[in-house]
Amino acid sequence: MLPLKNKRILSFETWGAGSFHGTLLAMLGAEVINIEDPKQSGNPLRRMGTLFLDESQEDNESGESTLHNKKSLALDIRSAEGKKVFLSLVEKSDAVIDNFRGSLPEELGVIYRKLKVVNQRIVCTHLSGYGRDNERKSWPGYDFLMQAETGWMSVTGEPGSIPTKVGVSVVDLLGSVYAALCTVSGLLRTEITGKGGDFDTNLFDVALNCLCYQGLWFLNEGIVPGKQPRSAHASQAPCQLVKTADGWFYVACLTQKFWEILCQELGDDSLKHDARFLTNESRMKHREELTASLDNHFQKKTNANWAAQMEGKVPCAPVYDIAQALDNPYVRNNDKTLSVPYSRSTDRKSIEFLCAPFSIPGTPSVEFQTAPLYGENTRDILIEAGITEKEINNLQKAGVIFCQ
Repeated sequence: MLPLKNKRILSFETWGAGSFHGTLLAMLGAEVINIEDPKQSGNPLRRMGTLFLDESQEDNESGESTLHNKKSLALDIRSAEGKKVFLSLVEKSDAVIDNFRGSLPEELGVIYRKLKVVNQRIVCTHLSGYGRDNERKSWPGYDFLMQAETGWMSVTGEPGSIPTKVGVSVVDLLGSVYAALCTVSGLLRTEITGKGGDFDTNLFDVALNCLCYQGLWFLNEGIVPGKQPRSAHASQAPCQLVKTADGWFYVACLTQKFWEILCQELGDDSLKHDARFLTNESRMKHREELTASLDNHFQKKTNANWAAQMEGKVPCAPVYDIAQALDNPYVRNNDKTLSVPYSRSTDRKSIEFLCAPFSIPGTPSVEFQTAPLYGENTRDILIEAGITEKEINNLQKAGVIFCQ
C-alpha cells in the first residue's frame, strides 16, 4: 500500500507553500482535509489568475495544481463553534499542518500543547515565513522575499544584470518538501513513542540552507559568489550554456573524464591538449576563451543533433521553454504527465496533470482526483464526525462553515 494510507491530515493552506506540502502527503496516500477559511472564501490560489477549467469559473487552474486529491472543509476555527468542530476532527486525525505566519499557530490553537488534550499522538507541522520563535514571527513571508534577502537573486542571471529571481516558485516548493519531511518524521516518531509534537521549518531558513557550499565559501573564506556568465557553475568548467545552430545547450563537464569525452565528441583533439584547457583550474582561468571555442563548435549543429550525439556520454541538455519541456518525447514516453476525466465543463472532457515525482516499485501510484470545489466536502466530513444535519445547518447560518 502507499506509505501514508490510513493517515488523516488536517491542512491549513494559504497560497502555494502550504498547499504543496499537503499535496505531497496526498500523493503518498494520506487523506488530506484542506480546512479553508470562510472569511476569505478559501485558499487565494482558487482565484489566482484568469485561467479556469470550467465555465462557472469555480475551478482555477492555479488552485487545481496543488489542491487536487484533497477534501475541502470550509470552517472558521476562530469561533467557539468552529473550534469545537476542529477539535473533534483532531481527535481522529494523525497530523495538523499549516503555513500560517509564525505568530498565528499559537493564537489559533493549532499547536501540540493545545491539541494534545484531545489527541496525544497528533503531529503539528508549521511552515511559516520566518519561524515562530523570533522577532519576525508575525511577518508575512513569500518566496520572492526569501530569494531577495538570502542572496539567491544576487547569483541568478548574467553578470551586470539586475538582481533576478528564479522563474519558478522554488522556495515555496522546497519549503513544502522540508515541511513534508518534518511531517513524515513526526509520524514515524509517533509510531515509536506514542506521542506527537510540534515540528517547525520556515521559508527563510530553507532558502538560507540552500546556499549550500556557496554559503560556506563566505562563512569560512570570505568569498562572495556573484553571477556567472552563461549560467555557469561557480567553480567548474565547462559547466555552462553554449550556442547551437538553433538555440542554447547546457554542457556540464564536472569531471576531467567528461571534458575529455566532450573534446572527442566535438572532433577536436587539440582542445584537450591546449595548455589553457588542460585542467579545471586552467579552464576556469580561461573560461572566456573556452566559451568562444565551444560556441564555434556547437553552432555547427542543432540542439536535437547534439542531444542525440551526446546522449549518455556527456552530461548535457537542450534549453527548452515550457511548451518544449512538456512536449519532450522523454516526458511523454515515460508517462510524466497524465490525463484525468473532467465533468465540470461542457467542452472539456479531461485535464492533464504533472505526475507525482516519486514512485514505489510494486505499489500503484495514487489515483489522481480533481480538486474539490471550495467547501465541497464540508457536509460529509461533519456528518462523519457525528455532527447532526440540524447542527450543520445552524453552523452554516452562523457563517462558521460553508457547504456547496
